[in-house]
Amino acid sequence: MAQLRPHGIPPELRYDSGMVEPERAAPNTSETLRIWAPHLAATILPLIALAFLWSGPHPWHVALLYILIPGVALQVADRKSGTQRHEPRAELPSWPFDALLAVLVTIQFVNILLLARLFSLQSFWSFDALASIVLVGASSGYSGIVVAHELIHRPGRFARLVGRALLCCVMYEHFYTEHVRGHHVRVGTPDDPASARFGESFARFYLRTVPAQFRSAWRLESRRLGDEEMGVFDRRQLHSRVVHGLVAEWGLAISILATCGPAAFAIFLLQALFATRALEVVNYFEHWGLTRTGNRVRTVDSWDTHSRFTYYALTGLTRHADHHAHASRPYQQLRVHDEAPVLPRGYIALFPLVLARNREFQRLATEELRRRRLGPFAEPESDATARSA
Repeated sequence: MAQLRPHGIPPELRYDSGMVEPERAAPNTSETLRIWAPHLAATILPLIALAFLWSGPHPWHVALLYILIPGVALQVADRKSGTQRHEPRAELPSWPFDALLAVLVTIQFVNILLLARLFSLQSFWSFDALASIVLVGASSGYSGIVVAHELIHRPGRFARLVGRALLCCVMYEHFYTEHVRGHHVRVGTPDDPASARFGESFARFYLRTVPAQFRSAWRLESRRLGDEEMGVFDRRQLHSRVVHGLVAEWGLAISILATCGPAAFAIFLLQALFATRALEVVNYFEHWGLTRTGNRVRTVDSWDTHSRFTYYALTGLTRHADHHAHASRPYQQLRVHDEAPVLPRGYIALFPLVLARNREFQRLATEELRRRRLGPFAEPESDATARSA
């Protein structure tokens, strides 16, 4: 247990100014739930996907409306919701926030089962197939990958195991190894495949990062087992977590094929592709153009956004600078860092900008980097030191 200072606040929850938050009594249940309630926004898309899968099959126009209405509504919500910059309360109990994660985990597993059931009843060639790829893929990004990301950083073994199981639902279990032991160590350096470079388009980043992240995860596990250059058929690979993940995720996919047929198998793989592509969009803009100096990860090595809706809908993921500074800190305790560069929009509203208007995204991001003197506009270390003095 972390040693408490006389003020009663653990050192890792101090403000950046060096001042500690004045000690306050723990909020009562009513106040706790009031703080927690906005985070229920994280259930919106998973529950829409659940309703769609539960009520299917559908006429083509109903399936189309399930895509259009949530898509437009989420974009509007992210653009119009305002900002959220509150600082967390260290004494806030964690139980309702952990309960929300449990609900999201449950919905994700149920959605995968309902997806397989739906396409055991109908063919691949339908509007339901398109809607399922989009809705379940987006939901897998929300309640699958985002929650998995939270859980694989938790200290408890069971939480990490559940996070890995969620990643198996999107055929990306190697993310557990690469993200925790690779990305967080090398972020902002040329050795990190998940850090987008200045001037790099999303298309080029995607083609580079997907195979590079898998190769990195494989090497990390091979090194852990004693030999980074060991062969694929080396007996020690039986203990590789990446191999375990491949067996688990493909075992799930083949089980769906065997029990529910080729249509369900194909839709499952396509929703996984949709979800992981969404993950890489987020990876792209979370570190685009930033270059780390020195061995320590700084709060200026990640992009933040202050969108209120994105903050609640993605369980605090938008406070990415603090996450890299304190990777095991739970989402409800992540803080705002004013020195971090700020994205031009919330995460959800950034998707069409990155995918359809990538040059505009790069222009806006470049202006922010130039204004803050980060990335290619950073001052040499000697000049920065002299300016500080």
